Amino acid sequence: MFYFDYYYWILILPAALFAMWAQMRVQSTFRRYSKTGNLRGLTGAGAARMILDANGLQNIRLEHISGNLTDHYDPRNQVIRLSDSVWGSSSVAAVGVAAHEAGHAVQHAVGYFPIKIRTAVIPVTNIGSKLSIPLILLGIFFQAQPLVSVGILLFATVALFQLVTLPVEYNASGRAMKVLEQSGMLMGEELTGARKVLSAAALTYVAALITALAQLLRLVLLFGRRNDD
Repeated sequence: MFYFDYYYWILILPAALFAMWAQMRVQSTFRRYSKTGNLRGLTGAGAARMILDANGLQNIRLEHISGNLTDHYDPRNQVIRLSDSVWGSSSVAAVGVAAHEAGHAVQHAVGYFPIKIRTAVIPVTNIGSKLSIPLILLGIFFQAQPLVSVGILLFATVALFQLVTLPVEYNASGRAMKVLEQSGMLMGEELTGARKVLSAAALTYVAALITALAQLLRLVLLFGRRNDD
């Protein structure tokens, strides 16, 4: 059967457990450092605005959105959206997250190459994520090997997107920590707390890549096994 195979137990399940652990870690780390305020009383929104203005990005808007850790930079509309737990909070966790999102805006402004690649593959990835499994299932049902192969190739674009995302996210965090330290927005243990929050968040992207690669390998192995059969 397609869904009940030992590849699931040796590939997908461990990857899923790691992803769950990474998500729990980022949540717990954020909660921990959400209780630690910074000496300057700087809010997440204030930190993001300072970083943007310092890089000549006055055109980038800030918006307050609902949710917890739903923060993101929207390059198409040139807006950084900060969540309830970040926007008005003066915790070191909030400042770290806001600085990270500002780092993405700076990446786009300076033409950081990996983010150009990620932006370019997004349309293909969207198609791959929607059509890959249906094509594989159709290929298996109709015993059409080309359909299965196309489906696997499309799913490979999902793994490619996750691979390109890693340097983008780590670079944004690196930019954030550098500016927070050099500007004096955070100091000493405050910097340590922000770094731990961003490091925990980075693990979720590592987990996403591992999960995508595990699923891709599973599909390849299943396809090969069916050919042998």
